[in-house]
Amino acid sequence: MSTRDYIEKDYYKALGVAKDASQSEIKKVYRKLARELHPDKNPGDAKAEARFKEVSEAYDVLSDATKRKEYDEARSLFGGGGGFGGFGGFGGGGAGRQRRTNVNFDVSDLFSGSSGSSGNINDLFDGLFGPTAGRSGTTRSRRGPTRGQDATAEVSLGFEDAVRGVTMPLRLSGPATCRTCNGLGSKPGTVPRRCTNCSGTGFVSRNQGAFGFSEPCVECRGSGQIIDEPCPDCSGTGATVQTRTINVRIPAGVRDGARVRLAGKGTPGTQGAPAGDLYVTVHVEPHKLFGRSGDDLTLTVPITFAEAALGTTLRVPTLDGSVALKINPGTPSGRTLRVRGRGVSRRGGTGDLLVTVEVAVPTHLEQEGREALEHFAATQPDDPRPDITAALGD
Repeated sequence: MSTRDYIEKDYYKALGVAKDASQSEIKKVYRKLARELHPDKNPGDAKAEARFKEVSEAYDVLSDATKRKEYDEARSLFGGGGGFGGFGGFGGGGAGRQRRTNVNFDVSDLFSGSSGSSGNINDLFDGLFGPTAGRSGTTRSRRGPTRGQDATAEVSLGFEDAVRGVTMPLRLSGPATCRTCNGLGSKPGTVPRRCTNCSGTGFVSRNQGAFGFSEPCVECRGSGQIIDEPCPDCSGTGATVQTRTINVRIPAGVRDGARVRLAGKGTPGTQGAPAGDLYVTVHVEPHKLFGRSGDDLTLTVPITFAEAALGTTLRVPTLDGSVALKINPGTPSGRTLRVRGRGVSRRGGTGDLLVTVEVAVPTHLEQEGREALEHFAATQPDDPRPDITAALGD
């Protein structure tokens, strides 16, 4: 596409939009015109085909911000559609430096894997007419041997197994590679032959006017191969429903809801292609004592008022034995103490054990205990609620 095209062709008029039209408006108008003018809907109509090329060329420029700016500048500089006549020397030198843009647009690129620099037209035609075929008869659709689909499964683990890691058996029932033909689909001792109708490509080409299209081969159903003697166990599919048991390694420190990927353990591929992957979702059962926060373990320990006021040393459990925990005198209820290195161990390091102490209030007191507490309260001069007392005005 040359500067002459920019000057002589009115792309806004071709699409029927104003010069200040937004990108969304240009796209909307183009989609409508493309549907109406596409050669598939107008076979043998040369006028519609020419118009289709015209609007496609216009959209290729106006849908790209850089190209659109260059186009507007060129038409503004040279009068917008006045041709070359009033600018003597433009074609032979004399009207300053010639402004050019390197845009080589071929309408057949609309149906190739990459068109122009932006790919907008391909994106539109994928939505309008499905996957597009290239000039060489190729297509972006899969054909021939294809990788198997991914599969999913779920397992439940105890809290400690999730923290430490475990290898466990997982029983699965579903499609798996046929053991008789090893996934080839043909009877043992035979092999599939190449399809002569499509030369093994899985697609055949047809021409319609200036355009070439590809479609799946009806002889081999797009596989590129013919199985003359199908496997008796899988009927040529290469897969049978099987119940299998695989060992799943759950890494240490796995969290509830995490997914573990097992490569090649999913649905088998066709014609010997690789199998998909298996994704195992892990559900971790709660622990009766411990909780978890990231790589830290959490534990709540009740203590008496006397232990909190006077201080003490307690033995607290961990997942690997017990440790001594010092409670300083005057420790308030709800304080969290840290025991380093007693949390979850993973590659990135080991977390801590976070112990929260809570003062346990007795629900029943003997007479001797009540008298002792009343005596203690009478000897305490400090007000534990000074701000509240001040607000009440007492």
